[in-house]
Amino acid sequence: MQKDKRTRLTMSQVMLPYQADSSGKVHLGEILKMMDSTAGATAQRYARSNVVTARVDELKFHSPIFVGALVTCTGTIAFVGKSSMEVIVTVDVEDLEADEPPHRAKTAYFTMVALDRMGRPREVPKLVIETEEEIKNYEEGKKRYESYKLKRKGK
Repeated sequence: MQKDKRTRLTMSQVMLPYQADSSGKVHLGEILKMMDSTAGATAQRYARSNVVTARVDELKFHSPIFVGALVTCTGTIAFVGKSSMEVIVTVDVEDLEADEPPHRAKTAYFTMVALDRMGRPREVPKLVIETEEEIKNYEEGKKRYESYKLKRKGK
């Protein structure tokens, strides 16, 4: 099976004053919207169908984000079930006025579900994993997936 190159997508945006509070910190809602858009685009590109957000987990705050920063969200397909996909979304921030490398600001796991034209869940392609990082992400995603399934069944 050939490696699918549609498993990663990156989106960037410079943060503007209307996205922040009076101290210049960007509102979390703005970042979550960007993260959700990245997860959605990543999943839609992979599944080649419409997708919806079913779950957001483990939103981790590593550092605040300020006006003027370049925010880069990267979505990576980590695990695939029958119709669902787990997308790891990372947020890296770069101060465009400083000569420093970007740093991690936020991370989260988004569960996206592929839908057919009637709005029903549809099957997605199997995930081909090759690298150590992909194997690790897949195994961790599988554990979360199985845990969610047990919770839904009330166990």
